[in-house]
Amino acid sequence: MNANLKEAKDINAVQLCNVVKSFGSTKALSGLNLELQQGEIHALLGPNGAGKTTAIGIMTGTRKTDSGSVIILGGNPWDKSIRLQVGLTPQESGFPDNLRVSEILDLVRSHFPEPMTDDELFARFPLEKLKNKQTGGLSGGQKRLLAVALSFIGNPNLVFLDEPTTGLDVESRQNIWKAILDYRGSGGTVVLTTHYLEEAEVLASRIVVINEGKKLADGSLEQIRDLVGSSRVSYRGDLPTMLDGATHIKQQDDRVIIITNDSDLVIRSMVRNDLDFEDLQIRPANLEEAFFTLIDNSRQK
Repeated sequence: MNANLKEAKDINAVQLCNVVKSFGSTKALSGLNLELQQGEIHALLGPNGAGKTTAIGIMTGTRKTDSGSVIILGGNPWDKSIRLQVGLTPQESGFPDNLRVSEILDLVRSHFPEPMTDDELFARFPLEKLKNKQTGGLSGGQKRLLAVALSFIGNPNLVFLDEPTTGLDVESRQNIWKAILDYRGSGGTVVLTTHYLEEAEVLASRIVVINEGKKLADGSLEQIRDLVGSSRVSYRGDLPTMLDGATHIKQQDDRVIIITNDSDLVIRSMVRNDLDFEDLQIRPANLEEAFFTLIDNSRQK
């Protein structure tokens, strides 16, 4: 990584100011503002169609804005000097079927001034046994692992990962988590999108929630949970279709899970509706539950 940049901690990794992007009549980003600091793992969360992938495209210079400003590592994301400091795993990636993994690695490596060696890369990602295989013979999970590894091969200062562990088995997912955490430990910055909220809880030091192209929340895991102020009520018994004070109701195994901003109101409603329940438990909401509350609240405005 660029040592001079690592020392310049006052430079944000990412700065978006009033970014607007539309596709025809659909507005993907509606005045999005972000300031993401160096040396952190930032999770960009939102439902399908929230604008996450569009935002990644704007940050990496693969898409143009309609309006607004974009600064990456103190410069323009379209400048070659900046692009050489950035790694990217897009949501979908393809490789020529007839090329071997080793040839793909050498090809990508040739674009960077100080790339990782095979030994350095294989120490982070379990690709050594695949290096002589043609990519057409790889499984979907192996191709995804290769795509993620390629985002790190240039020794970047900043890595963007769009749904990095989709389609991976548990062991491969754990390998990628460790590689991401090790990279952050060496001073690197990561911006990732994920539908696995457990992944965001494990990895992210900062979480940004967006919906309909707008930022809903921005902070640490604890700050996001405190911002929502939700509780999780659970019990074994009848599954209601509606309860006063409930923002989200679901059946999970043998328990009913209710997310609420007012647990007392929910319990009174349960009693008033003569619900049969036992083993009642109440605790603060986790990230998944806070996330659903934020999204539900935004849709009601």
